[in-house]
Amino acid sequence: MTNNESQITNYESRIYIAGHRGMVGSAVWRALEAKGYSNIIGKTSKELDLRNQQAVTDFINNEQPDIIIDAAARVGGILANNEYPYPFLMENLQIQNNLIDAAHKADVAKFIFLGSSCIYPKFAPQPLKEEYLLTDSLEPTNEWYAIAKIAGVKACEAIRKQFGKDFVSLMPTNLYGPNDNFDLKSSHVLPAMMRKFHEAKATNAPVELWGSGTPMREFLHVDDLAQGVIFAVENILPEHLYNVGTGTDVTIKELAETIQSIVGHKGEIVWDSTKPDGTPRKLMDSSKLRALGWSPKFSLNDGILDTYNWFNSHQSDYKKVVI
Repeated sequence: MTNNESQITNYESRIYIAGHRGMVGSAVWRALEAKGYSNIIGKTSKELDLRNQQAVTDFINNEQPDIIIDAAARVGGILANNEYPYPFLMENLQIQNNLIDAAHKADVAKFIFLGSSCIYPKFAPQPLKEEYLLTDSLEPTNEWYAIAKIAGVKACEAIRKQFGKDFVSLMPTNLYGPNDNFDLKSSHVLPAMMRKFHEAKATNAPVELWGSGTPMREFLHVDDLAQGVIFAVENILPEHLYNVGTGTDVTIKELAETIQSIVGHKGEIVWDSTKPDGTPRKLMDSSKLRALGWSPKFSLNDGILDTYNWFNSHQSDYKKVVI
């Protein structure tokens, strides 16, 4: 628990999770249910288009949630960010601005905004601290998404500063886990590798991976992030921005070899050095949130095994796993 005033946990609180069917939103939903929260609200994108300001305003006014968790975003890896810069910028701005503004105007008690470690400068000192935000230029391959998320962080900070409301931003490191996106055109590095090794496993065919394998990345199981969100739900956090990570990182090559071993692929790994590496290193300093009482539980090996088990158990529902 925090050293600051702690909220009285009310398991009847109306909690709206934006993006409840995504990897993060579904993990938060599972974690809330497991703790006994019984009044959780979710709407699919067909039921509620979060890019539509009037629709979002009407929904928030009608539902009157006590807490909003914004886990909705247009997301993707280097390839998707490079090919679709405008929707990655504009759609994310629309989604978060509509939710934040509607929550503020409806006097929602608590708003938890979820972002990404890509908000920090490309060459910021390691590990990344919250105060490094806006101190240098961004990584060009995902700056469109990053700029949108930075705007969300600053909007929540502005509301907190001007109106004293409990709007807080959590910035997770690279996430993975159940309900991840395994589409090779739009997925992030870990699920993309998992699918490639899985598909090559039967014949042990070579697997080609992007870049040199030398960049270092930190990975957090989505269920650990979900516990961080619950921590923010149940406590009044003293600052507006918190990193959420494990505090350890591995090279992309080490990640690939770990996934290859868990999947059981015996073939060669071929690195295509003509493809971009992205940021050379991205390790987050999560000491502020850890000092308040949150900590991750999954090791990387156990988390990857858990994710691969989920992947295998959903092969019959292939539209969820592979596009």
